[in-house]
Amino acid sequence: MNIILSIISTIVVYLLMAKVYKRFNYPFLLPVVTASIIIIVGLLVLNIPYEVYMEGGKWLQHLLGPAIVGLAYPLYNQRHLLVKYKYSIISGLFIAMISGLISVYVFLALFNIEKELILTALPKSLTTPIAMQVSETIGGIAPLTAALVMVAGFTGAILGPSVFKLAKINSSISRGMAMGSASHGVGISKLIEYGEEDLSIGSVSMSLSAIIGAVICPIFALLII
Repeated sequence: MNIILSIISTIVVYLLMAKVYKRFNYPFLLPVVTASIIIIVGLLVLNIPYEVYMEGGKWLQHLLGPAIVGLAYPLYNQRHLLVKYKYSIISGLFIAMISGLISVYVFLALFNIEKELILTALPKSLTTPIAMQVSETIGGIAPLTAALVMVAGFTGAILGPSVFKLAKINSSISRGMAMGSASHGVGISKLIEYGEEDLSIGSVSMSLSAIIGAVICPIFALLII
């Protein structure tokens, strides 16, 4: 019974928030954000343990794999863009990863945050499974890293469109790389609204950022320890 209730409640809440977002279309009403908040508040108010909720939630979690594989379709349709801009994409992602690591370190170091928490925050822009593994490798706190990954994703999805407007970024390549390298899957979900080109570049950027980050993060951590 718990399994059915968890699955149905999650789907219903998401669909309702999707309707609200479609009606008002404010960035902070992004369904993945609002639905997550409502579910968390609901669990706390009703005093439902996370483990009980995940009896059903894990079945939805299993669908993440097929969903990621599904990104291969728009990627295949826009493969000509990848070939045309391959050097720009690869070099841009290296710069994005390095600048992201430096900015996180400098910002936290200015506030005298302890080293363990800095190491925990470094992989925040990688997709969750890889971010947690990297965090454990470099001496961070993996569960906290997972939370920071979510924060990075929500922040990018909510603020990204405003940054694009203010900076007058109209290129699908630039938008896709920005979201994919900084806000991973949650950010990519926002790119669907821009079109297939943005979505394709975003999915590639997310995948490559995870690979690049898995190599660069440990090296950077050794340099700052």
